[in-house]
Amino acid sequence: MIKYFRSSVFLLSTIPFIFITYKIFLNKLGPEPIKEITHHTGEWTLLFLIFTLAMSPLKQITNMNIWISVRRMLGLFAFFYASLHMLTYVGLDYRFDMNEISKDILTKRFIFVGFAAWLLLVPLALTSSKKMMSVLKQYWKKLHRLIYLIALLGVTHFIWLVKRDVTEPLIYLLIIILLLGFRIKFQKTS
Repeated sequence: MIKYFRSSVFLLSTIPFIFITYKIFLNKLGPEPIKEITHHTGEWTLLFLIFTLAMSPLKQITNMNIWISVRRMLGLFAFFYASLHMLTYVGLDYRFDMNEISKDILTKRFIFVGFAAWLLLVPLALTSSKKMMSVLKQYWKKLHRLIYLIALLGVTHFIWLVKRDVTEPLIYLLIIILLLGFRIKFQKTS
C-alpha cells in the first residue's frame, strides 16, 4: 500500500510542473509570462513546505506512519519548486545579470528573505537521503528543523512582495503557525 501511496503522491506532486509547462508551450501565460511563472512556482513552493510540515501532525492525528513515508519526497518537491522559482527570477527575469541580482538581494527585503529561504533549503535537500541521516546522526534532525524557519521566511517573502491585499500570504502564515504550534504542543506532551 505504501508503494502505491508514494507513487500517487509523486505523480500528484508533478502536476503543478506539468501545468506550468503546458501553459509555457501553448503560450497561455497571459500578458506577463515571467510574473505568471514566478507566482506559480512561488505559490507551489509554499504549498509543498506546508505539505511537508503537515506530515508529522497527520501521523499524530491518524496514528499512521504512511504520512512520514512521503515527507522527504514532499520536502524535495518544495526544493524543486523553490529552485524553479529562483531560476525564473535569476534566468528569465534578470538573464543572469549578477550585478543587478546582487543589488536586489541587498536592497529589496523580500528578495533577501526569499534568497535566504532558498539557501537554507539547499543543505536540507543535500542531506535528505537515508545515508546522510546515518552520517549526521542526531545533527540531521537539528538541521532539518530549519524547515520551520524556511517556511516562515518563505511566507515573509510573499507578505513583503504583495503590495495591497495580503489575505493570501496571511492565510499561509496562519497555517504555518498552526503547524508549528501543533509541533510545540506535541513536544510538550510527549
